[in-house]
Amino acid sequence: MSAVVVVHGGAWAIPDELAKASVDGVKAAARDGFAVLKRGGSALDAVEEAVKNMEDNSVFNAGHGATQNTDGEVELDAIIMDGRTLSSGAVCSVKNIANPVSLARAVMEKTDHMILTSRGANQFSESIGMTTVPTDSLVTEYERNEWEKHKSYVTGVREEFNTQWAHDTVGAVAVDCVGNVACATSTGGIRNKMPGRVGDAPIIGCGGYADNFSGAVSCTGHGESILKVTLARLILLHVEQGKSVAESSHLALQYMTDRVHGAGGCIVVNRSGQWAATFTTNRMAWAAVDHDGLWYGLDPKERLNDSLSI
Repeated sequence: MSAVVVVHGGAWAIPDELAKASVDGVKAAARDGFAVLKRGGSALDAVEEAVKNMEDNSVFNAGHGATQNTDGEVELDAIIMDGRTLSSGAVCSVKNIANPVSLARAVMEKTDHMILTSRGANQFSESIGMTTVPTDSLVTEYERNEWEKHKSYVTGVREEFNTQWAHDTVGAVAVDCVGNVACATSTGGIRNKMPGRVGDAPIIGCGGYADNFSGAVSCTGHGESILKVTLARLILLHVEQGKSVAESSHLALQYMTDRVHGAGGCIVVNRSGQWAATFTTNRMAWAAVDHDGLWYGLDPKERLNDSLSI
C-alpha cells in the first residue's frame, strides 16, 4: 500500500513577503513526515513529525511564530487522532509549550481523557517532564509588530481572513504502508482573540478527524465557521457516501461558504492513498509526498511538482 503525507501551513491571504518561506516550510514538513513513513513509521508518527516541523518554523502560526491575544499572551491549541482506533488527544490554551502537538499525543496515550485545557494541560506537561520555553521565545518580531499595529483595529474576524495580517493554522494527514490513517492540527489561534478563546483546531470532527474506514482530514480557516459545520467530519461524510476526496472537500467548503459565510481550507487522504488540498481563501500553502514525488502549491489551482530528496 502506498504511503502518503499531506501538510498545510494555513489558509489565509498569505502576503508575498511570506509566500516563499511558507511554501518552503510546508515542503520541508512533508519531506520530514514522509521520511518517517519511509523508515517504517506509523501515520501517527508521521503527522506528529510534520506538524512539529511547522511548529518549530516561525513563519507559521503554531508553536514558534504563534499569534498573541488581546492581552499579548500566546495560547496554543492542538489535536492528534489515530484512524485505526479513533483515539485522539487535544490541548487548548496552553502556554510555554513549543510543540503542543506532542503534548496532545501524550494526552491521548498517557491519560484517560481526550482534551486538557489551560492550567491543567500545563500541569500535565510538567508531570511528564515536557520542556517549557519562555513565551517571548514563541513570538517573532513580525508578530509583535503586527500585534502592535492592529491591536486597536476594529474589524470582524471574517474580514481578517481576507486581509494580509490574519494568520492561521498548520496540519498534516497521512496514510502509512499498512493502511492506517492519522491527522494532526496545531494553531496559535486568531490574532487579538479574547483570552481563553478556542477555535476549531483542537476540537474532534472540526479541526481534524481520522478514521480508517473513510480517511483523515486537517482543516484551517475561520474557526467559528468550521465549528458550526463540523467541517472535518462533514468532509468524511461525503467520502463515506462514495465521493472522491477532492469532491468531498469542495462540497463541504462550499457548504460552509453558503451556510455560514466562512472561508477555509483542508487536506484529506484516504486509506488507498488518494489525497486532496482544497481552499476557498486567497491562498493556502500545502505540500504532499506520494509515490509520484513531492507536490505543492500556494495559489488557487496551483499544483507543482518537485524532485523528492529525503
